[in-house]
Amino acid sequence: EYYGLTNKSSVLDVGCAKGFMLYDFAQALPGIRVAGIDISNYCVREQALPQVRSRLQLASCDHLPFRDKSFDLVVSIATIHNLLPDGVRRSLREIERVSRKHAFIKINGHHNEQERIDFEKWNIVAQTSLSAEEWKIMFEEEGFSGDYAWFKA
Repeated sequence: EYYGLTNKSSVLDVGCAKGFMLYDFAQALPGIRVAGIDISNYCVREQALPQVRSRLQLASCDHLPFRDKSFDLVVSIATIHNLLPDGVRRSLREIERVSRKHAFIKINGHHNEQERIDFEKWNIVAQTSLSAEEWKIMFEEEGFSGDYAWFKA
């Protein structure tokens, strides 16, 4: 409802894993066009939910294989911070590029030293750990206009 999605909308999940969120979108809005990318062959090809497997592609979040303005909503949960800063920057630009209307990302974004330490203990694959303020600066520098939220470790 927040993004005004209908069964005629389109959603891309960047870092979709096995496609669970895309399946949920399809159940909530029959007819919605869903797509997902992930770098894990295990998730996309071997273990994806059968109902969405044909909509998933093996790809990286810093090079999305879609045309400009392809999706009404682009979502990325716990994905882009797994790249080094240059890859994160490319990912933000790519998400913005393929989004026709809305984008939402959820990433680490600490507010103090203890949160940074806790997050780094919790997420061992993240390559980019920034404060919430540093993320906001990067969003502005890369032209990311979507919504965002922080993980709490």
